[in-house]
Amino acid sequence: MYYARRGDRDPPAEHEHAREIARQYGALAVASDAALATYDLAVEPSEFRSNLAASLDRHPGVGDPAETAQFLRGKDAHGRAAKVHADPPAASVVTPGGPPETGVWGPQAVRAVAAASALAWREQAPVDHAFVEYARHGVVRRVDLTTRKKAAYRRALRTVRGLDGPPPRLHDDAKCGACEYSDRCGAKTRTLGSLLSFGDD
Repeated sequence: MYYARRGDRDPPAEHEHAREIARQYGALAVASDAALATYDLAVEPSEFRSNLAASLDRHPGVGDPAETAQFLRGKDAHGRAAKVHADPPAASVVTPGGPPETGVWGPQAVRAVAAASALAWREQAPVDHAFVEYARHGVVRRVDLTTRKKAAYRRALRTVRGLDGPPPRLHDDAKCGACEYSDRCGAKTRTLGSLLSFGDD
């Protein structure tokens, strides 16, 4: 959020590859292995196709959004939602990273709540869920705007408002991989060992 807030808004190429995949779910769900091999998938074509079929079965609307690449300005947050859905209203966040075993990663849940909140502000209507699309895996996860997730979003807002510089980088590839700015993050990754070092220097 620090990098997005300061205007460093051009994510790495793999994010655009993920968005390109997310825009073509309908065609890719029935594409051949050879055709899928031309895309920047994170899994084998057969696994991608299987994952995507299950995702579209559970969430059919994600393949046919009402709007794409839509800038949403909310009361507290703004940004470009990869997709905006109607009936019921929802927003999608597309990421090139991999999904956890269940649910979504915490930072992505915060972004999903932010997108849903901005959409609700624009529509002046309640939005009770969002989606996180792990497009290169063919996996789509629904994020319900529970009290706990809204509280995490409010904590993130308070933290970002108090930042003078980039936050400390986590020593966690999965969480850093979920961030669009991980390749240009200026904060050094610190391990517990380095913080508690008894070295002679």
